[in-house]
Amino acid sequence: MKKLLSWIIAAIAILSFSLSTPALAGDAGAGAGVFSANCAACHAGGKNLVNPTKTLSKADLEKYGMNTLEAIVTQVSNGKAAMPRFLGKLNDQQIEDVSAYVLEQAEKGW
Repeated sequence: MKKLLSWIIAAIAILSFSLSTPALAGDAGAGAGVFSANCAACHAGGKNLVNPTKTLSKADLEKYGMNTLEAIVTQVSNGKAAMPRFLGKLNDQQIEDVSAYVLEQAEKGW
């Protein structure tokens, strides 16, 4: 009975790991093109033409809690205030790529 229970627990653990959501991994190189085509009109050089106090600088990303890949993915996907949502216009990989690009550029100082 203990052996059967051990097998069931092991199977549940393996299943839960294999069905879990994969970690976000964006390609910043590919994200540069996505940014240029979809974001640069308002965010050229990491600026924000609509709200100049909320740039894509590292300091502002940290200040507004947008300094993780997950946070930026959520912002790009769902939009907020004047920023439109890109979910549906961009696929999941493009959103992850552009988010990785934004983080990378912020680290470099744009």
